[in-house]
Amino acid sequence: MRTFKLSAIHLGLGALISLSALAVSGTAAAAPLPAGWSCTGNCGTMAPNGDIVASPEGGDYGYVSTSGGVSDDGLSIGSETNGSRARSSKFTAAAGDDLEFNFNYVTSDGQIYVEYAWVKLLNADLSDKAVLFTARTTTAGNTVPGNGLPALAPGVVLDPAATPIIAGAPDWSALGGSSGTCFGAGCGYTGWVEMTYEIADAGDYFLEFGVVNWIDTAYQTGLAFDGILVAGKPIDPENPIPEPATLALLGLGLLGLGSMRRRKAA
Repeated sequence: MRTFKLSAIHLGLGALISLSALAVSGTAAAAPLPAGWSCTGNCGTMAPNGDIVASPEGGDYGYVSTSGGVSDDGLSIGSETNGSRARSSKFTAAAGDDLEFNFNYVTSDGQIYVEYAWVKLLNADLSDKAVLFTARTTTAGNTVPGNGLPALAPGVVLDPAATPIIAGAPDWSALGGSSGTCFGAGCGYTGWVEMTYEIADAGDYFLEFGVVNWIDTAYQTGLAFDGILVAGKPIDPENPIPEPATLALLGLGLLGLGSMRRRKAA
């Protein structure tokens, strides 16, 4: 079951109009995160585009990007400038439940400009339960865990275990003007990686996905994520996609609004 499947009911009429325009233009565009999620900076859901294809779950996925980000100190390592954070709706887990999802780290910035991303499990009061993993620009070796950043949280398993960068200038609209560009060795993306983590204690939790620029704000970086499950169930119930008749009625409503505007203008 896909966590980030778009729904006209979920997104609202305004987003439906945007999606209609998207279908005509063929240009990649973002939609809001699911209801109950929060975002600082640039976060959302989007259809696969460019080098960042659909995850093994298929369909749309969530993302955070430094493009359009706000001032953010990330994990407070030092020299962070701006970035974005997406926080899930609250979910409940029992002791021993598996948390799992897919992620894909994407960066147009290489060499010394070592941007990074992270995923945290937060307690109900938003304090840190665990930094599950970090991902960081690197010219060689594994991207996860990030060089000089916290190690994988105990119990985290990655599949595949090796996470080298797939080198090249990444084509991905979430990077904004940096899509298709590359500053030195280290640019690229990891491809989709599955993360599994056994939650030790029963309780209510949030997931936080974050990404920051390092030293400057040029050449953007992002993290795509999808398929979030706890004990095999999605943390966000999906909204049903409207039946074709419902979509047809919405279309007639839009035509009616257009007709009313023309009469007023006449």
